[in-house]
Amino acid sequence: MRREPVLLVIAHGSRDPRHAATVHALVRRVRSLRPGLRVETGFLDFNVPSVQGVLESLAAEGVRDVVALPLLLTRAFHAKADIPAVLRDAPRRLRIHQAEVLGPSPLLLSALERRLYEAGLTPADKSSTGVVLASAGSTDPEAIAVIADIAREWWHTGWCAVRPAFASASLPRTEDAVRELRELGCSTVAVAPYVLAPGFLPDRIARGAAQADVLAEVLGPSPEVARVLLERYDAARIPMPAAVGA
Repeated sequence: MRREPVLLVIAHGSRDPRHAATVHALVRRVRSLRPGLRVETGFLDFNVPSVQGVLESLAAEGVRDVVALPLLLTRAFHAKADIPAVLRDAPRRLRIHQAEVLGPSPLLLSALERRLYEAGLTPADKSSTGVVLASAGSTDPEAIAVIADIAREWWHTGWCAVRPAFASASLPRTEDAVRELRELGCSTVAVAPYVLAPGFLPDRIARGAAQADVLAEVLGPSPEVARVLLERYDAARIPMPAAVGA
């Protein structure tokens, strides 16, 4: 019987130790949802093991098939350039397929909403609450457009209003979106960080949320995020293509 491909979760990495800790917690949750699936973690920068190091170790063990899954919410520079470049340098005996990024997904909207309820909101607050969908930001127009689309989709589920905001590279900032929702007349203003792990930019989002009524936690190792990872893995593993670089 053919073995399932190894799932290699590729995270960006950070000098902030909370980032790697959150990534590892998420991977543990993925393993708990799919016992028997081998899940490895590699980082592009700052943390170990590196993606290249994990790929070399897998090849040395005799592994053939790998699904490389970017731990990213939008398809921006890292997904389009950095990760493909690393995968092209992988040992040639490996058959690698790059899975799609995590977002957008209805499961991620569910995770965002649950984080807001954990922070103190209730479903009854929905129609009177304006939400800032606060992402890290990007110079990639496609990624920015996706965040705007998610905000529109989320608003249609019953919130008073939903506005996108960005911690870097793009505007508006979180504090500007909070102010806009106040001026719009929303009784409550909440900030929902559309980020996976704590770090420099999520901390900037938190500072921008100072005048909001509610600040949710980052998505982190939530069950919904883990389920999205497995959905992306399943979509990528069948059929397995020829080896990268072949």
